[in-house]
Amino acid sequence: MIIRQILGGSMGVFCYVIQDPVTKNCALIDPAFDASTILGQVDEMGGKVTHVINTHGHFDHICGNAGIISATGARLYIHKQDAKMLTSLFGGLACRMLGGRKSPPADVLLEDGDRISIGETQLEVMHTPGHSPGGICLLGEGRLFSGDTLFAGSIGATWFPGASLKVLVKNIKERLYVLPEETVVLPGHDYGPEPATTIGREKASNPFTR
Repeated sequence: MIIRQILGGSMGVFCYVIQDPVTKNCALIDPAFDASTILGQVDEMGGKVTHVINTHGHFDHICGNAGIISATGARLYIHKQDAKMLTSLFGGLACRMLGGRKSPPADVLLEDGDRISIGETQLEVMHTPGHSPGGICLLGEGRLFSGDTLFAGSIGATWFPGASLKVLVKNIKERLYVLPEETVVLPGHDYGPEPATTIGREKASNPFTR
């Protein structure tokens, strides 16, 4: 897979372009800001957006959904437990405050263990609740797109409705820290000292899970 990490918006959100090198089809993970900026990057890669995947339903990760989908016709994926957040009144209002639009509803409701095919590239869905009930990570080719589950040196906030610090830490330790230590972690926000980390580094030094 070909990966491009794009930082944007007012909350330091990372959007990821995942491109299948054979078909040139692309998935966008958490398109959280201006669609034209993201689509410009896809055009540079010579890609076609076929998938939009939200790692969870919080407004700062979904406010670019509508713009991307209206421009490309891509299908929208989210875990079934966060699907209602996409079209909630609060989410729509918050998206407008960030310069986006209310998200359309999901086309595909994900569950743990599902595989998303982007051309010949596959991503495995790992349900890792704690930050939100339907929070997921996406695993493929030694990379973990961790959303707001795990950051470089930190973890997702747990003061939201439906969040739980105990559940989040349990999922990080039991689902993520058992992955190979060299697995590259690509987080949902630019909150750490570096824009990416590894499972081994977080396992050894993350103060929230030690």
